[in-house]
Amino acid sequence: MRMRRILWFRRDLRAEDNTLLSQVGDVLPIFIFDTDILEKLSPNDRRVTFIFNALLRLKETLKMRNLDLAIFYGKPTDVFQWLLAQESFDDVCASGDYDPYARERDREVSHLIPFTYLHDTYIFEPDEVLKNDGSPYLVFTPFYNRAKLVFRPEHSAESVAVSQNLIPYYYEGIHHIDGNAHTLLTISLSSIGFIEQPLTPHQQLSPTDKLDQFALKLGSYPHDRDFMALDATSGLSTDLRFGTISIRAVIRWLVEQKKEGVDTEPFFRQLIFREFYAMLLAHFPRLVDQNFRYPFRGIDNNDYFEAFCTACTGVPIVDAGIRELLASGEMHNRVRMICASFFTKNLLLPWQWGERFFAEHLMDYDASSNILSWQWSAGTGVDPQPYFRIFNPYTQSGKFDKEGLYIKKYLPELFYLPPKIFSDEALWREYIWNEYPKPIVDHKQSSKRALEYFKNSL
Repeated sequence: MRMRRILWFRRDLRAEDNTLLSQVGDVLPIFIFDTDILEKLSPNDRRVTFIFNALLRLKETLKMRNLDLAIFYGKPTDVFQWLLAQESFDDVCASGDYDPYARERDREVSHLIPFTYLHDTYIFEPDEVLKNDGSPYLVFTPFYNRAKLVFRPEHSAESVAVSQNLIPYYYEGIHHIDGNAHTLLTISLSSIGFIEQPLTPHQQLSPTDKLDQFALKLGSYPHDRDFMALDATSGLSTDLRFGTISIRAVIRWLVEQKKEGVDTEPFFRQLIFREFYAMLLAHFPRLVDQNFRYPFRGIDNNDYFEAFCTACTGVPIVDAGIRELLASGEMHNRVRMICASFFTKNLLLPWQWGERFFAEHLMDYDASSNILSWQWSAGTGVDPQPYFRIFNPYTQSGKFDKEGLYIKKYLPELFYLPPKIFSDEALWREYIWNEYPKPIVDHKQSSKRALEYFKNSL
């Protein structure tokens, strides 16, 4: 007797190279707009537009393969209870997601229907790259070296879609499930309470087009990636977050680039950082909101927090980063580190506040990467580097935005200032303030204050 399965798309919104579509039997592909998540979002959240567009493409692609995608809106447990009341299914298949919310959600669903986890979201499973004694690595470089030893060709092998015979069901519209109540909605963002948002031209590109563009930059990536005014990165983080491209496809692409003589190691290393953080959060779920080391949690200051979130700190590189985030849902990785260091050290604000602010706005928001990166900046995470790592936002500007191009792009009111002023705090403080706020803290003084607070917390 053929298996009757629900294929639950989540962080794998694609038809190509998808482990989910390699399952045999009669299958019902579904996607759930999870109200437990959506209710916390603003109606103009860009990510929902990105996801919605990806779903429409996925639905059309599945139709060409004699499949379809049923779209639901509600709590996952309500959706599965309703589905099981309509039809009998043997199990639900879904790619593993390892953050604490996802694990609890899947645990609740598994009480309703057998749950088959598939490995798709990352290169490695959480327990695949461990020390010889079976414990998780706490330092990246040893993890990276072990990952390279563990890596096998199978980690990038392409999945073959072999599913057959979609179970006849309702496919039109979005099925709103609220408890036992069922309402059929039109397939539109407005029907689930969201407003379509403009995406940047690059955000609208297909992952394949992004790879084609990145191929021209990969050779200079090791040097150029830290310079925020340069278009030097892959731009694939959002695609990897929502699975509009598989991590295996990216690895296979890197293998081909390496055959052409391109140094692919620096970019591969960044992909392994993503694996490292996912592994850590899977093994230490308390890191979602608790320090790994050092009891100091920051000092509540709503005025500082408001200034940071509205790009009014008076520190150009920080405010430029926040303007970029608010305008596009993106922020250059070097600027993320500068902003997070300024937030946790110069302003001494709780890292959890900054993490939540980024979570509200980042297109590529991934719980493990965002949380562990903020803990790294705060000096409270697993990284052995102690608390005294503090970025100087002015010297960082001089090193990675020497001509002030990035700052002036997002702070046009500073366009006519000489770029050297952005890298010298003393010169910056001599500037006659007109349309731009004065710095809310002095870097040297606030850094000294941070060191004292951290020392006193030991």
